Amino acid sequence: MTLANPLVPSASPLSRDVAMCCRLEDAGASALVMYSLFEEELDSHHARQIQLLESREIGHSEATHFLPLHAEPSHALEQYLEQIQTLKQRLAIPVIASLNGTSQDGWINIAKQLTEAGADALELNIYNVAADPLQSASDMERGYIELILALRDVVTCPIMVKLSPYFSALGHFVRQLEDTGINGVSLFNRFYQPDIDPDTLRVQSSIHLSRSEDALLSMRWLGILFGKTRLTLAATGGIHNADDAVKMLLAGADVTHLCSVLLQQGPAALSQILTGINDWLDESPYESLEQARGVLSHLHSNDPTLYERASYVQLLKTGRY
Repeated sequence: MTLANPLVPSASPLSRDVAMCCRLEDAGASALVMYSLFEEELDSHHARQIQLLESREIGHSEATHFLPLHAEPSHALEQYLEQIQTLKQRLAIPVIASLNGTSQDGWINIAKQLTEAGADALELNIYNVAADPLQSASDMERGYIELILALRDVVTCPIMVKLSPYFSALGHFVRQLEDTGINGVSLFNRFYQPDIDPDTLRVQSSIHLSRSEDALLSMRWLGILFGKTRLTLAATGGIHNADDAVKMLLAGADVTHLCSVLLQQGPAALSQILTGINDWLDESPYESLEQARGVLSHLHSNDPTLYERASYVQLLKTGRY
């Protein structure tokens, strides 16, 4: 897809509201990633359907005909498909569906339904914490590859894979993903961390929105990968202003995703960032963002070691904290 600019709202609750999506488009969004469809939502519905099926003979026989004879599509999936169709009718920009899961079961059929409903592309949001010490890194990577290959066989639209930073050899894995036929990677999926309340002695979940500093990890790997893969490179996590977005573009990003800043400030923030990018471009020596993309990447940097271990050593020597 050819986008008007690099600013794309990423998966968030904002896309559940059609009016909000229209406001994001009016503010300058070049595409929209929908909220994620979670594997757990579909699995829990399926489990309830199985429980109903297995209990059909329990109770009064005259009442059993009210129970379903077969598993029905989940309500979450129906809502998602309807939202795709509505957004495609209301928006002129591409609408990207987001699948959040790790297993192949059910995803192949679901991916087909999403594209049939009108999704212009798929984001595979792989959120998998490697908590099993018996599972090797190669086993986990192989699972990702098998899932993506299965999806690629049944859908022809662009597929973007949203990755976490927790791979022992990220560059090599991205090259493996390229061989599957996907179209791009998004760096990085930000895992929400559990917390412990020492007073209640409970482990609890909490959401912390990103800060600009969080974008530096993505910037580093975008800079390293630029020019070494044919995949589209998207930056996600920690982009809050025009400077953040420009840094990502100079490192090598094609697309910059926005989430936390939109949750905090609304669509106006997107418009302000877009204006800031254009103002920077007017004052820069470049005629277009494409010309500026990757000029400070690992490939083109005057000191590529700054993307590597040397930067750590230099900072400790100079005391620049």
